[in-house]
Amino acid sequence: MKLTWIVVADNTRARIFTADTPSSTLEEIEDLSHTGGRLHDREITSDLPGKIKSADGGGHAFEQPTDPKKHEADNFAHRIAQYLEDAHNKNRFEQLIIVAAPSFLGMLRNHLQEQLKKLVRLEIDKEITTLSAADIRQYLPQYLPNL
Repeated sequence: MKLTWIVVADNTRARIFTADTPSSTLEEIEDLSHTGGRLHDREITSDLPGKIKSADGGGHAFEQPTDPKKHEADNFAHRIAQYLEDAHNKNRFEQLIIVAAPSFLGMLRNHLQEQLKKLVRLEIDKEITTLSAADIRQYLPQYLPNL
């Protein structure tokens, strides 16, 4: 069997597993966390947006260009993609399975280099990072892909 990594992620945590055979249990090899994803907007941003008054006496608040929590999640997706790129360059895996919350899966996909995208054999859009390895295994096919 090709050396397979199973990445289970959301905007605050990424767990990486491997399996000895296509039907074996999962063994956790890495647990990455991102505490910035757990913060409230008011804890991420330093202050409130400013306000502007118009000539007629009315006014409005400036909008933040991006949602702070989405920005933090995107930063974490980039960090995971970089970690996977480095691990692949060290020949630590040959194929990937990615299980992630739907919105985070898209962010992660956007940060993966083309060579890594070609190694993804299966994507599952579920948020299951808090489950045990045995419970996570239940969400995967009985026999993991071996292409």
